[in-house]
Amino acid sequence: MKKESFKKLKIPDKSGVYFFKRDKEILYIGKATSLRDRVKSYFGKDLIETRGPLLVDMVWKADKIGYQVTDSVLEALILEANLIKKYQPYHNTKEKDDKSFNYVVITKEKLPKVLVVRGKNVQHSVLNKTYGPYTSGSQLREAMKIIRKIFPFLDEKSKNYLEFYKQIKLAPDLNNRKLYLQNIKNIKLFFSGKKKKIFQNLKKEMKTYAKNHEFEKAGEIKRQIFALQHINDIALLKNMSSVFPPLLVEEGVGGGDSKKNHFALKGTPPQKGGEGSSFRIEAYDIAHLGGKNMVGVMTVVEDGEMAKNEYRKFKIKTQKDANDTGALAEVLERRFAHPEWHYPNLVVIDGGTAQINVARKVIINAELSIPVVSVVKDEKHKPKAILGDKEIIKKNKAQILLSNSEAHRFAIVYHKKMRNKNFLK
Repeated sequence: MKKESFKKLKIPDKSGVYFFKRDKEILYIGKATSLRDRVKSYFGKDLIETRGPLLVDMVWKADKIGYQVTDSVLEALILEANLIKKYQPYHNTKEKDDKSFNYVVITKEKLPKVLVVRGKNVQHSVLNKTYGPYTSGSQLREAMKIIRKIFPFLDEKSKNYLEFYKQIKLAPDLNNRKLYLQNIKNIKLFFSGKKKKIFQNLKKEMKTYAKNHEFEKAGEIKRQIFALQHINDIALLKNMSSVFPPLLVEEGVGGGDSKKNHFALKGTPPQKGGEGSSFRIEAYDIAHLGGKNMVGVMTVVEDGEMAKNEYRKFKIKTQKDANDTGALAEVLERRFAHPEWHYPNLVVIDGGTAQINVARKVIINAELSIPVVSVVKDEKHKPKAILGDKEIIKKNKAQILLSNSEAHRFAIVYHKKMRNKNFLK
């Protein structure tokens, strides 16, 4: 395949798995934080130096490129292993055998353990459930850390470090064997690529616990759903940085109208705290002139820095007059129809009580629980007050004002552009 053929493909800047094919035969399967950049790298002038002759041969033979988008890099890692195991592509398996790979093994015990085992030590028997192989032990270990925070499990070290693991919430309550076995069941589903089924199971379990007034257990299930919906694989991205190019976000698509295809949860997004985590603020503003050329925007500030590559523009479709709150509702509804965009820790809107109430209503309807603050302006459009949680405002005042000011600037620029464009028609 030549570089000119690649340029015709519309491969997205999203995490996932890609396939090089010749006719119907799959030659090679790989994973990526950015499918577009990763596939593009195979057509660079230094391919033979960076990839070796085997992959140069593969690219030359291939006449098609396919891909499958995933919600996270973690899921791309797991999907890649499942597909390699299923199809056994020649260019994936030529240089290594299974003994040099890593596997996830779930033992068959009263309280099963979840282990990472080298291929040469894996005993394929009815006593164990095995997943893999995984080509990178370091990437797999990072993946296991993420999964363990969602579904705590026992490993080979749990016997000696159980109390410590409990304190940092990496070990389950062993007095509740039923809940632990549910964790194991969901881990198996996750490694089988059946995340949708996990959501169905968890939602059903949460309702059962709530119906039986077992609210603590229902709360734990609720936490798992939220964590699964907001997989934080930053550590995994760093671990993969030597193999893949940096993660690129989705290009601005103006909000789109895609339907929801996820199960979200009334919960709180991850707050700033651990290594690699960040505090994300999304600010929204509406701009128009007498209701004409009405537009909305979203700007993003992460840890005090403007993330301009994550800004979004929305051409208002549902409002025919100067209805700012209606336009705001439309923008937020369209934004939260995109679960592939990272959810914010805080939403900032421009306006007063009406605007903050609309924003809260949309977020509740999306089955999320994200705090909202609004910046109230005076007659000169200068900030005079901030409505919302006092502690959040006190802690993040500078970032709130920065994001609001940037949203206003971005909205005005977009509105003027739309106005000039329509004037020339």
